[in-house]
Amino acid sequence: MKANGTVFKYGDNIDTDVIIPARYLNSSDPKELAKHCMEDAIHSTVNFVDNVKDGDIMVAEKNFGCGSSREHAPIAIKASGISCVIAKTFARIFYRNAINIGLPILECEEAADDIDMGDNVEVDFDTGVITNITKNKTYQAEPFPPFMQDMMAAGGLIEQTKVKLGLK
Repeated sequence: MKANGTVFKYGDNIDTDVIIPARYLNSSDPKELAKHCMEDAIHSTVNFVDNVKDGDIMVAEKNFGCGSSREHAPIAIKASGISCVIAKTFARIFYRNAINIGLPILECEEAADDIDMGDNVEVDFDTGVITNITKNKTYQAEPFPPFMQDMMAAGGLIEQTKVKLGLK
């Protein structure tokens, strides 16, 4: 499985309230959540919702997804079209929620430091290789084991379970 897209870059401690503000949590519709994803990211120079395209990649510094444990945050990111989130570190509950809903995430400090807003990046989930096409540089992240890659390819834990039970 691979991803390729333009980068949206964020700093440290992007919490779930920035990813999807609490005022929009009255909906669980992924398309509705996507309309407000990163709406309150005040330090960003680019309006995320108006510029994100399917396949784009989000890169952040430390502790991405901190705050409350809402699954709405990774759902909003995935529904916006983001194909992968790369960060130095993730808040543990966000990390697990992302995997559960099938949002590919990778921890790679070197990539998070070096990749800039607007760079074109390719990710190979099988090997964990992140390639910054803009800068002609590669970085190595730890790839997910095959069973987790299968879960993400299926669209998350619930979708994978439906397949295994023959419901899909």
